[in-house]
Amino acid sequence: MDANTCIRTKRDSREYKDEPISEETLQRILQAGRMAGSSKNTQPWHFIVLRDDARKAELAKCGDFAKHVPAAPLVIAVVLSPGGGAFDAGRAAQNMMLAAWAEGITSCPVAMHHADCASNVLGLPDDYQTAIVISFGYPESEASLHRGIPRNALADLVHQEQW
Repeated sequence: MDANTCIRTKRDSREYKDEPISEETLQRILQAGRMAGSSKNTQPWHFIVLRDDARKAELAKCGDFAKHVPAAPLVIAVVLSPGGGAFDAGRAAQNMMLAAWAEGITSCPVAMHHADCASNVLGLPDDYQTAIVISFGYPESEASLHRGIPRNALADLVHQEQW
């Protein structure tokens, strides 16, 4: 799928088939995250891959809206090095989600509202922080990709020169 179609059609989903994601596909997703741009090329991220059901369930307890995380076949935590910025983590996360979608794998980013909990579950060194957690899986159904909610019209969002 071309980049424009990938961006236009990607939707977050919290419902996944019970189908594993291959190691080759995982490597392509991680590579996409690695290649994201960052402020001053600091590349402040690390990626923790979770596939173990018990570990995913532990991590899900660290986010207020993370109940879907244990059902995902693959979860990746984007961790920031000391001084790393959330914008850079977001760029890496979006790259990974788009790379996954290009292969028919849906995803959903989720915040870890209880940072100390996530740090403990992931075994992070001091001063490192979980920026975002992303669940990945093959979509359960077509309906799980959009839930019938249309996107806002471009004309309602764009303003020229001023509001």
